[in-house]
Amino acid sequence: MSRIFKLSTPKRNTTLRNEERLFEKEAKKIEELEETCRKLYKDAKKCSDSAAALCKCERRITQDLLASSLCQSEEQLLRHVEEWDSSIVKLDLHLQEMNSNIQKTMIEPVKKFNMIFPSLHTAKKKREQSLEEYEKWEAKVKKYQERDRTGNNIVKLHQSRKSLQPAKEEFYEQHYILMEDMPKLYDCRIDYFQPCLEALIKSQVTYNSEAYKIYSELAGQLIQENLTAENYAGLIQQKLQDIKGLSIVD
Repeated sequence: MSRIFKLSTPKRNTTLRNEERLFEKEAKKIEELEETCRKLYKDAKKCSDSAAALCKCERRITQDLLASSLCQSEEQLLRHVEEWDSSIVKLDLHLQEMNSNIQKTMIEPVKKFNMIFPSLHTAKKKREQSLEEYEKWEAKVKKYQERDRTGNNIVKLHQSRKSLQPAKEEFYEQHYILMEDMPKLYDCRIDYFQPCLEALIKSQVTYNSEAYKIYSELAGQLIQENLTAENYAGLIQQKLQDIKGLSIVD
């Protein structure tokens, strides 16, 4: 009695399982990088917009005060508010310069970097489709290997093996391209973003240094000649406490 030995293959071969684990590891790093870049772009815009909004809000306060009847009737108060308003105008020039630097050295480079990810998603999707095609033909080969060796099954096995080879080659070609490109993309992030972050920090340091200088000069102009800086600070705190103690009743 003759025995027919049937060849079989694992559901997913060991090599392919290992390749998938390595791919998923690299893909996860890219997903985290994309999320970080998206947040970085959003935060950079928020930083710029918030600084501009703060300056506009402060300018609105001085403009409202200058238009008030109280300033019109109090000469000293009017002079102080005018000095405050003038300081805001000076600071606004430095703010515009900082925001321009943030736009050129942070927002635009991050936006450009983010443009890489859509094409990467397309390549990953194409790889996934080729993997499905590869596994489809691999499953067919296994199926016909396990069937009786009739003439019809042998022909289908031969056809499946013939289709399996190009599907396998197509998958591994796309797989190895991504496995080469994804680590390169991830590794280049430091060299790409370090100059951007350095420029951002320098711009913020310059702006805040000018802000400190301008407001220090303004404080010197507002302090009464017969008051020391310590006494003036104490007077401000006392006024703030008085304001907190006010109650509004019908």
